[in-house]
Amino acid sequence: MQGRKESFNKVLAEFLEIPKDLVLDIPKITLIGRNEFYLENHKGIIEYTSQRLRINLSRGFVEILGDQLEIRALYPEELYIAGQISGIRFQD
Repeated sequence: MQGRKESFNKVLAEFLEIPKDLVLDIPKITLIGRNEFYLENHKGIIEYTSQRLRINLSRGFVEILGDQLEIRALYPEELYIAGQISGIRFQD
């Protein structure tokens, strides 16, 4: 049933020209250089150190690796991280 709902929402978003991240609750990531990471539609923080940050998503999680990672802004569905980012990995 979930698959049908997701397919319907995808078709509806395309037809109405609505951004898919709004309708399908998928994350939207903006990476500025290797020093700034902005994430929309997250579901909370799993782990936070200055070298690794794991963030829960609607499906799985994303892991940001680097040095001197710092959460600069945290809102219910938005997150801004600064630091020296060396890698980003998605897990389902």
